[in-house]
Amino acid sequence: MTREARIAEELAKQFPELRETIRVQRERRIYMDSPAATLDKLIDFASNELKFISLVSLVGTDEGENLGVMYVLAADDGILLSIKRYQPKTDPVIATMTGRFPNAEYYEKELVDLLGFRVEGLPPGPRYPLTDDWPEGQYPLRKDWKPEMLNRKEG
Repeated sequence: MTREARIAEELAKQFPELRETIRVQRERRIYMDSPAATLDKLIDFASNELKFISLVSLVGTDEGENLGVMYVLAADDGILLSIKRYQPKTDPVIATMTGRFPNAEYYEKELVDLLGFRVEGLPPGPRYPLTDDWPEGQYPLRKDWKPEMLNRKEG
């Protein structure tokens, strides 16, 4: 049995309700979905028990009615675990991961600026990657956003 298969098996044993979402896509790549309520426990288990010790990337997506966030964790042996969760566009709130992974800060700022997430607990600081004068409420990675929206006056 490969290490990826053993990891998938451990995840399924610990989180049986997520069994159907766990898949080994290819060598060194494991993907799964997680509801918001399970995410912290899942990341704790992956970090502490399965030794996924670093956050490689945090990717936001526009999924139509929902926004997605994929947390990509890495183990020392190069295996990546990608955990995706969804939030409704009407309430795109997630908790910061900066306490666990300090490098999450700029990834989370990208989620705020580019997709309109609200990240609870995100340390204050300058915007990233958009300029400070970028109009509020304009999220250029949302599918319904168009560049001409920048020229419209609010009100």
